[in-house]
Amino acid sequence: MYQRILVPLDGSATAQRGLEEAIRLATLTQGRLRVIHVIDELSFALAMDAYAGHAGDWLSVLREDGQRLLAQAKAAANAAGVEADTVLYDRRSGRVHELVTGETAKWPADLIVLGTHGRRGAGRVIMGSSAEHILRTAPVPVLLVRAPETEFRPQPGEPAHASQPTGAPAFE
Repeated sequence: MYQRILVPLDGSATAQRGLEEAIRLATLTQGRLRVIHVIDELSFALAMDAYAGHAGDWLSVLREDGQRLLAQAKAAANAAGVEADTVLYDRRSGRVHELVTGETAKWPADLIVLGTHGRRGAGRVIMGSSAEHILRTAPVPVLLVRAPETEFRPQPGEPAHASQPTGAPAFE
């Protein structure tokens, strides 16, 4: 049961929680992980804005960040005794959910585990919901690991801040 677990990562703390849960599950089932990171059109556009003062190739920066993120995920899995491999999609072709569900069929995976912000209302409409699209189109079960609400509530009088290490949007 759940021997092949697919874990999409985007560099957010919420996605990291999904990875941690996938590692725990793979430890219990003696399974293995495939961790993927997608550089899509939106990631590229956000990176161009985030690195506006940076002279150089934005795609190279995103690739380096993605490779670093995947290497850290693989190291965390290996440290827990879980076998893992990684895939970086950097062609900017296709939507995130299409690439994730496509990888599910290619590998083939028994389960997808991903972190979700659980956004509602305007936040969900504006950013879309990769997690929702994956959930609706995945050919295998999907485990959504939701971030605690306290992580996203600023204290009274404090401004709300959000950052994405890779310039990519977090899975909602």
